[in-house]
Amino acid sequence: MSNSVPAHVGVLGGGRMGAGIAHAFCTAGSGVVVVERDDAAAAAAQERLDKSLAKSVEKGTTKESLESLQARLSVSTDYGSFVSADLVVEAVPEDFNLKAEALTKVEKMLGSDAYLATNTSSLSVNKLAKELARPERFCGLHFFNPVPASLLVEVVLGERTSRDLTRASSRWVEALNKTPVVVNDAPGFASSRLGVAIALEAMRMVESGVASAEDIDAAMTLGYRHPVGPLKTTDIVGLDVRLGIAEYLQSTLGDRFAPPQILRDKVAAGHLGRKTGQGFFTWDS
Repeated sequence: MSNSVPAHVGVLGGGRMGAGIAHAFCTAGSGVVVVERDDAAAAAAQERLDKSLAKSVEKGTTKESLESLQARLSVSTDYGSFVSADLVVEAVPEDFNLKAEALTKVEKMLGSDAYLATNTSSLSVNKLAKELARPERFCGLHFFNPVPASLLVEVVLGERTSRDLTRASSRWVEALNKTPVVVNDAPGFASSRLGVAIALEAMRMVESGVASAEDIDAAMTLGYRHPVGPLKTTDIVGLDVRLGIAEYLQSTLGDRFAPPQILRDKVAAGHLGRKTGQGFFTWDS
C-alpha cells in the first residue's frame, strides 16, 4: 500500500454509515466490497450506494463516471469476499458482542498483512482487540455522518496498534480528503464524549422547560457557530444510537452521562430521529 488509499477495501455492513465509508473509499480510488448479513440487506445496500454515487457524479464532486465507480464496487453476503482486502472496516451496530463476533469472523478471512478497523463511536478498541489474533493490525476509524461530506475521521489507537498502522491510517484519511484526529483509546474517545455531553445537557434543558429544542439549537449554531445544533445532530445520529453511547459512558465514566428520561421515552416510543421521521424535530421523508 502507498500513501494513497488501500487498493482493496472491505466494509462490513452496508447501512447508512457503512455505505458512506464504502462511498468514500470508492470515490478515492479503492476497489470496495461491502458484505451484508442477507440478500435483502445486500440489495438495500446496493441501492443506497448507487444513489449516493450518482449524487456525487451529478454534483461534480468526482470526475469519474457512475459506470466506472460502480465497476469498482460490489456487494456480497459472503465473508470470503474479504480474502483479498488490504483493509476491512467494520460498521455493524454499536453492540460490543456483535462487533467482537463480526471482527473475529472477518479476521479469519484476511491475509496476514491486511489491516482491520472498527467504526465504533464509543466502544473500547482495546477490549475489541483482545478478541483478535493480530491486535497490532487493528485500530478504530470513527467516521461521521454523512460520511461523503464529513471532514473528520477519528483515528483511535489501541495499546497494541502498530506504528505502521498508526501512520498508514492517517495517510488513508488524508487521501479521502478528510482530516485525521488521532486519539488513544478511552471511553467515547474525544468526539463522542464531548458531543454526547453537550447533547445530554441540551436534552435536560428541553425536559425541564428551559427552552425549546429549536431555540437551544439556535443558541449553539448562532452563538457558538456549531454547523448543526446538538439536538438536530442527535436526530441525525439516531436517538437509539445516542442512548446506547450514553449508557456505555455512564457505565465507564459515571452518572454525569446518565441518559435523561426524555431520551429514554422517545426511544421507547420509536421516535429515533431522522430515520423514523420524528425525534426532537419532525423530519420530512
